Amino acid sequence: RYFRQLTDGCGNGDCTNEFCASCRDFQPLDNNSAAAKALELFKINAKLCNSHPSKKDSDTPQVDSTDHCPTRENFSDVHYLTENTVSMILSFCEEEGDYSALNRIIGRIFSSADALMQSFRKDEPNPTGNRDSLEPTHADKNAKQSEQPAEKMGASSAAALPDEGLNEMFDPCEVTVDIGAVRRVYDKFLSLDQVEAALVNALVYLTPNVELDLEYLDVYETNPDYLNIFIIVLENRNLHSPEYLEVALPQFCKAMCKLPVSALARLSKLWSVYGLPHIRRMMETFQQLITFTVVSNEYDSENLVNDDQTVVAATQCLKVAFYANILGGELNVEHNEDEEEDIESDELTLHELLGEERLYKKGPRVDPLEKELGVRPVDSIKPLIPFEEFVNESLNEVVEMDKDFTFFKVNAETKFSFQSCPFILNVITKNQGLYYDNRIRMYSERRLTALYSMVQGQQPNPYLKLKVRRDHIIDDALVRLEMISMENPSDLKKQLFVEFEGEQGVDEGGVSKEFFQLVLEEIFNPDIGMFSYDDDTKLFWFNSSSLENEAQYTLVGLVLGLAIYNNCILDVHFPMVVYRKLMGKKGTYLDLSDSHPALYQSLKELLQYSGIVEEDMMLTYQISHTDLFGNPILYDLKEQGDQIPVTKENRQEFVDMYADYILNKSVERQFKAFKKGFLIVTNESPLKYLFRPEEVEMLICGSRKLDFEALEKTTEYDGGYSKDSQIIKDFWETIHSFGEEQKRLFLQFTTGTDRAPVGGLGKLKMIIAKNGSDTDRFRCFGNFS
Repeated sequence: RYFRQLTDGCGNGDCTNEFCASCRDFQPLDNNSAAAKALELFKINAKLCNSHPSKKDSDTPQVDSTDHCPTRENFSDVHYLTENTVSMILSFCEEEGDYSALNRIIGRIFSSADALMQSFRKDEPNPTGNRDSLEPTHADKNAKQSEQPAEKMGASSAAALPDEGLNEMFDPCEVTVDIGAVRRVYDKFLSLDQVEAALVNALVYLTPNVELDLEYLDVYETNPDYLNIFIIVLENRNLHSPEYLEVALPQFCKAMCKLPVSALARLSKLWSVYGLPHIRRMMETFQQLITFTVVSNEYDSENLVNDDQTVVAATQCLKVAFYANILGGELNVEHNEDEEEDIESDELTLHELLGEERLYKKGPRVDPLEKELGVRPVDSIKPLIPFEEFVNESLNEVVEMDKDFTFFKVNAETKFSFQSCPFILNVITKNQGLYYDNRIRMYSERRLTALYSMVQGQQPNPYLKLKVRRDHIIDDALVRLEMISMENPSDLKKQLFVEFEGEQGVDEGGVSKEFFQLVLEEIFNPDIGMFSYDDDTKLFWFNSSSLENEAQYTLVGLVLGLAIYNNCILDVHFPMVVYRKLMGKKGTYLDLSDSHPALYQSLKELLQYSGIVEEDMMLTYQISHTDLFGNPILYDLKEQGDQIPVTKENRQEFVDMYADYILNKSVERQFKAFKKGFLIVTNESPLKYLFRPEEVEMLICGSRKLDFEALEKTTEYDGGYSKDSQIIKDFWETIHSFGEEQKRLFLQFTTGTDRAPVGGLGKLKMIIAKNGSDTDRFRCFGNFS
């Protein structure tokens, strides 16, 4: 650009830039001198004139769209591409049997940011009349398309219209690229073997200049049409092919990462409108690049994958597709639980005095792109592509989570952490990051305790010690934990150490696990009445008419938080809506499907009923449910609800209010106390940032998938047994012959829960040993590694 300015000028006759050929005082330079001067100007980031067309450009005749047989010389006058121009050039090349002219034009246009930005504009005439190339694939969006804009704006821009729900977020009129034309042109290009190399080479030349423009010149802020370059390039369906994976695509991803957040958000919204096939292609392209790069290199503690710029850039680009996938699916950005604000204190904490505050800061908790889009993964009801497909297993195998955790917590400004893109990590890898976070907090609390004890001359107490009586376990645990949470909540961040009164034993994990099990058995006992149990779903729900005080529910939340913090699997059975509520979302009608399936089916039939609702069903806005003793309780969803009939027009409102009452309002007191206890332990944890609700359930309860083949491979033997002992072979033959229910009972017997730990049964450390030296009887016991 500096060279062009020095040789051709900016076209402004009144230009005062001394480094521009259009300036009256400028001394003309030959090409060699201009090239050398351009390098000097680039190094010092000298002034660039605004992009006025140079005199040379303005005087150059453009290709006449009526000229069906242009000569080779005319192609040098093509400064940008339209679908019409491409069609003419292709016709010429086909007649000549030589595509070198097309390759030269592709090389010139696709390697120039300015030329590509001006190409394929919507206001160009559309010669093909093809109105089917950009039909959104999402049925709901198709139904909401407006016919009037289609007549006014042409096929491609009308097809790019989002559904009504996205209109406020994104105005497709701001995108000046005719996507339909771009796709039709690529169809023609990619059907010719002769042009592939030209497209690859042009992209290699284009991307360094684009990266510099974005990094140093802020071109997008001054001209939002700069995004056209990325829109056009990413429409190439062959980007995932080997020709691009070596150099072109890695460079392009690095350039794309330089786009400001507002541009990335705009791109994500645009992709969400284009539908499932487009988003899947984008996802697969970036995933292919990540996998190709990871398997082509070797990583270790000295050569981290976090330092591989190609993998990092492709991951950040994949994030754009990830959020487009959420935006394009079914969303619920409303119905959020009220967040309790943290009270900021002016007093310095001991962590700050010791210079450790960076380890315990609560950010980053909101991704910049997520904030710009105003949507979170937890807002997704059903994404276009399942979230699991965004996980890259090859990457998960090489990430050093101890190093990555440090980058995430301490060096976030200078080092990339894959935990900033948690969608690409599987739950096992994320659990490792959570484990490091928990352990470091535990060690820190030990240090602080030791420091306090030195200053105050007291005996150090580095653990969270609970001494309880078996026959009064709830009372003892409740009193002790409530006292700690009020006086010194940071003690809850210490490693749990449980002691049963009158019993000897060192808690190396087993005693704590037994403590959790006994507490939960008593709390979830139906006779206590804190939770109601559904025999069909085998799930518990909060009892809205429970007589227990809030402290009991806080204890349950504390127990769940402590289980995550101390890496214990609990035998609890809540519907998924509980975990969604813990992550900040209120329960809605759809959540009733697993928490209250009978009610859900009834309300679904009401919504689908084709008859006269008011006369046939005779429902009002007054509902009834039973209390703890089986007595009916009436509740008005609206004031004087018994006087308001449910009709076809208001039945959706009735269903939403009914669900809101059952899942939110009726249990507000109980759930608020429960969540309070959970957050006392996890409020500073990256749990909410890293995990989705279904993954939080897996952390607490384990996985429902049981792979006993993996358990057999990892089982250890003691006391003279080995995997080749006949009794061991008979044992595993018997286990594998069990049905699903028998296998769960066996797992419950040996570990205290019928679920597998995060990562599967292969993560369960089971030992089979002789029960004494003079017997063939054996005992087996398991713990989570």
